[in-house]
Amino acid sequence: MTSATPIHHKSSLAIFGAVTFTTSWGFWLIAIALGGSVKDSPSVLPYVLGGFGPVFGAIVVRARRSRRREPAPAHTVRLRLSMRLFWVLPLLVMASATVLAAALLADSLGGPAMSSTEGRDLISDAGGPVLFFVSMLVAGPLSEEPGWRGTAYPRLRASFGRLQAGLLLGVVWAIWHLPLFFVSGTLQAEFGLVSWNGVLFVLSVIPMSLLIGYAYERAGVAASMAVHLGVNATIALLSVKSPLTLACIVAVQTIVSIILLALQHDRRADLPVHADSPPRQIVASSTEAL
Repeated sequence: MTSATPIHHKSSLAIFGAVTFTTSWGFWLIAIALGGSVKDSPSVLPYVLGGFGPVFGAIVVRARRSRRREPAPAHTVRLRLSMRLFWVLPLLVMASATVLAAALLADSLGGPAMSSTEGRDLISDAGGPVLFFVSMLVAGPLSEEPGWRGTAYPRLRASFGRLQAGLLLGVVWAIWHLPLFFVSGTLQAEFGLVSWNGVLFVLSVIPMSLLIGYAYERAGVAASMAVHLGVNATIALLSVKSPLTLACIVAVQTIVSIILLALQHDRRADLPVHADSPPRQIVASSTEAL
């Protein structure tokens, strides 16, 4: 990398953000204008397409980087397939366990008892466990992580540490979700923006961003998708809607993410790679990412 790399990263982040927010919010505004629930109306198409805004942003940034023949960001993560598979399942279980622990904590504090009744209904409505898994994978992990973690996060890491990058991306990610509070049929619309549930949902995105950032640095986009999937699927299966349970999720995930980040050893040098560094050294320390 050259000394101009930070400028390249900033311009790429600006383009990624512009494309992501324009496409996502544009499609979601169409869904709002069409009216009706996204579960059973024409608004489902713009709702789904809006969720892929981060992927659209990632594609534009990748095309621009390829055209300019710029190297991948130094903090992009590339691991062998075997290593990715080694980390994906444990990280998915860890993510799911944070939600389960929070639900148990809320129960012990006088909140609602855990129930899988609505979760079983969700699986049945989806057409079975496989289709439920596929729908949860597409709606969030697959439609977002190649953008947020695969594209934005490595570029933020060029200027910030893991904690700062995760927090900053978490705030942006939380803001990105705001139109969903006005799209009928979404969990966010059920919560309502001006409510404890709505506020806690927005806050919960930030520690979740830290957890997913940790996973990304462990095993790349596949691991970030696993954590995203684990959290979303467990919340859906346990039908988490209580403010106390949501508050416990924020607390548990904040504590877990801080501990993990404190224990994580950064294997990548924070100093920029000089222009005269051998190309193979650059490739070995970074990933060809979006």
